Amino acid sequence: MTKAALLQTNDKGSPEANIDNCFKMIDVATEQGAQIICTQELFITDYFCRTQDTQFFKYAIKIPGALTERFCKKAAELRVVLIISLFEEAMNGVYYNTSVVIDADGKYLGKYRKMHIPQDPYFEEKFYFTPGDLGVPVFDTAYGKLSVIICWDQWYPETSRLAALGGAEMIFVPTAIGWLADEKQELGDKQHGAWTQVQRGQAVANSCYYAAANRVGFEEPIEFWGQSFACDFYGDLIKRASIEREEILLVDFDLPALREHRQIWPFFRDRRIDAYQDLNKRCIESSSEGGESSRA
Repeated sequence: MTKAALLQTNDKGSPEANIDNCFKMIDVATEQGAQIICTQELFITDYFCRTQDTQFFKYAIKIPGALTERFCKKAAELRVVLIISLFEEAMNGVYYNTSVVIDADGKYLGKYRKMHIPQDPYFEEKFYFTPGDLGVPVFDTAYGKLSVIICWDQWYPETSRLAALGGAEMIFVPTAIGWLADEKQELGDKQHGAWTQVQRGQAVANSCYYAAANRVGFEEPIEFWGQSFACDFYGDLIKRASIEREEILLVDFDLPALREHRQIWPFFRDRRIDAYQDLNKRCIESSSEGGESSRA
């Protein structure tokens, strides 16, 4: 079995406090047997994207850099794979929502830049982040092949599909999602249900293990709903965290069973790659030619 840990955390008030807390949780997770450890999205700060304010660009860092080197040393010390969510400055004026992957020997394997950037009230991410330009890389780690996508990416089946086509056996998703107070009573259950169902479906469609690490706590006006979870290639929940507590969610992934499953359920073999050209379009206009009747 490959044992993974999702770090479901809340904001401690400063980058230094959040980084210290993360290192402590990595130590604890490793003591509990974790081999792959994934943080939630932008764990170093509060979720500053609630407003548009240039002061928050001060949190952006170079990747790789001094902070990633600290995590590389920690990974080598504990022999664990680390997936770390960061705010990246590529250059002044170009910033990314980025996750880095570090192997169990401390080697920096590379990074993923969030591809889909939301723009909603209190989720003002387009002000801060450029859409990712690295595709969906697969990282061949000491404990299996994995990909990382980030939060809003989880709603788009194309990102998980690209990860699986590249050979990923596990997809990790650093996340920051929650309820707004004026929506929770009417839509809260539906919103959370949609979030879990769409991701569990992608685990099935791509025959992979899938793990989402969410933020927890209240940051005006967002109540992050926690409930980090992992599911298997049938979409069955392996384990889910609480709504309100900071915690380490430990899950086991049976990679040999996954490889056998892909041979029995050959979704990738039966894909009609000759028929998917229109997926590259923003929309498909109605036509009377493909069996759809036209109106006079």
